[in-house]
Amino acid sequence: MSLTTFRDLEIWKISKDLAVYIYRITENELFKKDFNLRDQVRRSAVSIPSNIAEGYERNTKKDFIRFLYISKGSLSELQTQIEIAKELNYLKLGEFDKIESICQRLAGMITNFIRYHDENK
Repeated sequence: MSLTTFRDLEIWKISKDLAVYIYRITENELFKKDFNLRDQVRRSAVSIPSNIAEGYERNTKKDFIRFLYISKGSLSELQTQIEIAKELNYLKLGEFDKIESICQRLAGMITNFIRYHDENK
């Protein structure tokens, strides 16, 4: 299968699904009341697939790599915020574990994608 749109990228699909999951779990009563953290978590999560899509559509490897780095930074930001949310008991342990697992997988995938595109400029 050839890639014709950013929607064909596995890293975009996984990160988009993560953002949707984040929106759902931040609707719980405790999380919902902390507007600042909830909104920041959501912005970080949405930023990951958004930057992958934007970089892909720039149609240059240099721009794509730059936006992949931004996406990876947003991913780290999300991991930090989710850790804080866990310590505040805004998340159930299973929810945190699921998010952390997806984040670790995505971090590896994005890193490998960056390496691949950097080596094939």
